[in-house]
Amino acid sequence: MFTYPIETPCIIADFAKIQANILRMQELCNRHGCTLRPHIKTHKSTEIARMQVKVGAVGITCAKVSEAEVMAAGGLTDIFIAYPLVGTSKIDRAIMLSQKIQRLILTVDSLAGASILSQKAQKHGIDLEVRLEVDTGLRRTGVILQEAIDLAAAIHALPHLQLTGLFTFKSMIYQGNPTLNKRAEAAQEECSLLDQISQALLHRGIKLRDLSAGSTPTGPDCAATGLVNEVRPGTYVFYDQTCLLQGSCKPGDIAARIFATVVSVPSPDHAVIDGGSKTFPTDLALNQPPLHLHSYGYVVGREDLRLDRLSEEHGMLRTTDGGPTGLQIGDLLELIPTHICPAINLQNHIYIEEDGILRKLPVEARGMVV
Repeated sequence: MFTYPIETPCIIADFAKIQANILRMQELCNRHGCTLRPHIKTHKSTEIARMQVKVGAVGITCAKVSEAEVMAAGGLTDIFIAYPLVGTSKIDRAIMLSQKIQRLILTVDSLAGASILSQKAQKHGIDLEVRLEVDTGLRRTGVILQEAIDLAAAIHALPHLQLTGLFTFKSMIYQGNPTLNKRAEAAQEECSLLDQISQALLHRGIKLRDLSAGSTPTGPDCAATGLVNEVRPGTYVFYDQTCLLQGSCKPGDIAARIFATVVSVPSPDHAVIDGGSKTFPTDLALNQPPLHLHSYGYVVGREDLRLDRLSEEHGMLRTTDGGPTGLQIGDLLELIPTHICPAINLQNHIYIEEDGILRKLPVEARGMVV
């Protein structure tokens, strides 16, 4: 399979496909006059983040202060932390970071959280830019729709905070339920809800700069609505099996694969590879709607194989009909991960393949959970 040796388990990403995926999303956003602020949760790499900005991304999105610090150290200067900051040390670190880069945007989704940010900013004699997160159906963080307008007005009135926008993350939720094939409908609903809140605030004399929405499946359709001016996809850099099932990409767009070696064949119907739960993400349940995933990794060229049982270092393979796997000790398998983002976070580095040459790319923001 390769003319060069590799140690498994590992992730290998095709540089040409990464470039093509980055450029395609940027060109789509440009075509609709919508800015792109990609989430770095997928690649956690300053090199790839700089690639995204170089072709036109307005900035990047992070989930944690520690991620933002890594990205800033790597030269990124326009960063949105799309996660509520709670805790004195995290807020202090964010304030320090805001004084080192061109633009830092923070998240609020409650008056209590916003008030603490306001007090901290006042103490330091600075203003902090914030966006209000709105829950548009995922039932995660974010103010509920019925309270969004009043909360936005209250935050707008706080000293030393500049409320410049609204954002949401709804992904493939439509009319309150997960969906697999209603990307355009989910995107339209997502953006319409933000637009309605924005218009209501405008009637109160509060004009917002940014409305930000869209993930990898909904981002292109969100950009096309004309109702938001920013989208924040992340997975599109590599894509994965989930994206494929959602129709967000074609098989040839998937840039990253997990490679593993068969280390044991205890019986004809049972083979074991050297990657378990420390290699393959388990955050998506198998055989559940709407995705109905049947494996933690999809073996390329072997649709009959199922990787549906993991321990920490072992991945157990079987066939759909319970027959012989046909695998032998030492076989090298190529697998498409169900969810590439946590798969990358499980690695200290990934391999980038460019013109037949492999090089290590450090996962610099790996494990940055604070």
